[in-house]
Amino acid sequence: MIYNCIIVDDNEIDRLTVQAAVKKYPFLQVVGIYDNAESALAEIEIKRPSVLFLDIDLPGMNGINLRAKIGKEQACIFITSHLDYALESFEQHALDFLLKPINAERFGFSMQRLQHFLEIQQKATMFDLTLGADTIFIKDGNEQIKIKLGEIVYLEALKDYTTIVTEHKRYHVLLNIGNLLKEKAFETFIRIHRSYAVQKHFIQKISTQQIMVQNIALPIGRSYKESVGLLLK
Repeated sequence: MIYNCIIVDDNEIDRLTVQAAVKKYPFLQVVGIYDNAESALAEIEIKRPSVLFLDIDLPGMNGINLRAKIGKEQACIFITSHLDYALESFEQHALDFLLKPINAERFGFSMQRLQHFLEIQQKATMFDLTLGADTIFIKDGNEQIKIKLGEIVYLEALKDYTTIVTEHKRYHVLLNIGNLLKEKAFETFIRIHRSYAVQKHFIQKISTQQIMVQNIALPIGRSYKESVGLLLK
């Protein structure tokens, strides 16, 4: 699948930078580039892009207000110079929040999450989840898939979905990661980021910025450094 996207930024160099970065990912196609939110809003209704790359500090209507007017249908990635917009952006159901200047490695990580999210959206049926004592049952159509809780390596939040990652496969459930972690069955997991929770016994290494599980590096969010720090004790 190729997904249409638009870029909104009032700085010409930043627009060109984002466009060049997006072109490296063949699953995306840029169908519109705008220097203000009003022009973008008029075109979004016509072009119906799947992905929005939005600056926040724009003349007139800002990027957060633009997102609020559009709704939650499209995946939205905010790209800004201002860290203090982070909370507002996630309140508008942003898939990611990137700081300028764009870091290629961080952008690549964001594109992996974006592609994963778009693929989930594309699927007509979503898995249902039922909790057992030490297992979960995931319903896919008429089939029941049984997974031992101890086999789950980590959880990844993608807006309203949660991806359950085992050593061999990924499963997607239409359930918020915060609500999932409230269940007693998931008490052996620790939240390390607003987008990730890991199973404690799979942790291989902890540094100041990331945790290694099954040779996969997952970021540690600022708000979760204290709880992660307790593991070191």
